Amino acid sequence: MSRVGKNPISVPSGVDVAIEGRNVTVKGPKGTLTRDLPGTVTIRQDGDTLLVERPDEERQTRAMHGLVRSLVNNMVVGVSQEFTRDLEIIGTGFRATLQGTTLDLSLGFSHPVRVEAPEGITFEVPLPTRITVRGADKERVGQVAADIRALRRPEPYKGKGVRYLGEQVTRKAGKTAK
Repeated sequence: MSRVGKNPISVPSGVDVAIEGRNVTVKGPKGTLTRDLPGTVTIRQDGDTLLVERPDEERQTRAMHGLVRSLVNNMVVGVSQEFTRDLEIIGTGFRATLQGTTLDLSLGFSHPVRVEAPEGITFEVPLPTRITVRGADKERVGQVAADIRALRRPEPYKGKGVRYLGEQVTRKAGKTAK
């Protein structure tokens, strides 16, 4: 049995879970998430816990068991607490400002780069060199943060660019004089 899949998912108070066949809807104070479950794995509600069960021991079903449990758990945690991803901007003159829901980035290009917040995602700029991406959907938060990082990846010689908070960038030695 899957070590991840056999763990029950506790549903906190204030979170409602609706299961309709392969479709799971989770509503909470931070939003509503809906997902169609992959594979033949089933999910059932037992009081304030959710149990993920598989019908057989086939390889594909065993693989889906832990995946479905993780996906549903991320939905429950997201609508109750929200997920965050912090980014850091390194470089002279590189900074971020927030105008409404639009993130304006100065990343050394001849023009400012504007990023619109997708639905369900909010940006915060506590410092000009720090960006926080927030949202209930863990996948979407991670993807938006990765898209922002891809605008100017940290380069290996000076380390300038956008990186995740705490990310270690391997530096290369530059040219040496004769």
